[in-house]
Amino acid sequence: MSDHPHGPVVGTGSGTQPEPELVVVADPEAASQAAAERVADALTQAVKARGRADWATTGGSTPVGIYRHLGAVPLRDTVPWNDIHTWWGDDRFVPRDHPLSNVKPLDDVLLDVGGHEEGTSGLGTGLHIPLSNLHPFRPGEAIGASRDAAACAADLAAELHATGLLTADGWPVFDLVLVGIGPDGHVLSVFPGSGAFDSTDWALAIPAPTHNEPHVERVTLNPAVLGVARQILVVASGASKAPILGDIFGPQRDVRRWPAQLARNPNATWILDEAAAANLRP
Repeated sequence: MSDHPHGPVVGTGSGTQPEPELVVVADPEAASQAAAERVADALTQAVKARGRADWATTGGSTPVGIYRHLGAVPLRDTVPWNDIHTWWGDDRFVPRDHPLSNVKPLDDVLLDVGGHEEGTSGLGTGLHIPLSNLHPFRPGEAIGASRDAAACAADLAAELHATGLLTADGWPVFDLVLVGIGPDGHVLSVFPGSGAFDSTDWALAIPAPTHNEPHVERVTLNPAVLGVARQILVVASGASKAPILGDIFGPQRDVRRWPAQLARNPNATWILDEAAAANLRP
């Protein structure tokens, strides 16, 4: 489904450009806590300003600690979850309960899937989120109906289009997009040289990467959403991320080579632990 926004992502260059906020903390646990506080504040402020918040979260290991802090006191008591809509920036084309699913960490850590019968999901200690506020890609349903990843992406785009969250340029605007980064500099499921950069579809299928595990077909939001998001939060930790972060924050800007540079903009905050930040220039 194409909603005909005004142009795909472009961008190479160098020179002085606005930079994101860079926060360096001691370790992965501190990064998770700092990120959770940022998520809670961004969503709460969006609800106060507009009566509703829409954010896109991520998968893999990045959000697990963040979800744990969001579900614990004091943050669990401050976030107005009834007014918050959760989307996913990308997912693997696997069922929701598959170990590779990007939705599974939220189900396992923040939500009580058993609460679905009551129309809400949440920790048994009191955090409840209306199921109608959760908007994942639905690869499990597509697989069950013998539909492909492109159809799955189109379904999500149609659901997103129905919200009316549009910019003047025709892209959906999220109050917050939470992302991690891959060892090759990918963000969302947009890998170096991806055809997603030339697409005007809000969501699209991505072939299984051959250079990056897991080798599974993906579905992803268009990377252009990072250019119009009200806030972006990037979280990375560990020494394994240091080399690619050195490239991402290096003098050359080329988003097709390092897609995570799409989040190297003044609307973004990067929270890194000391090990991940080791190669950054002072």
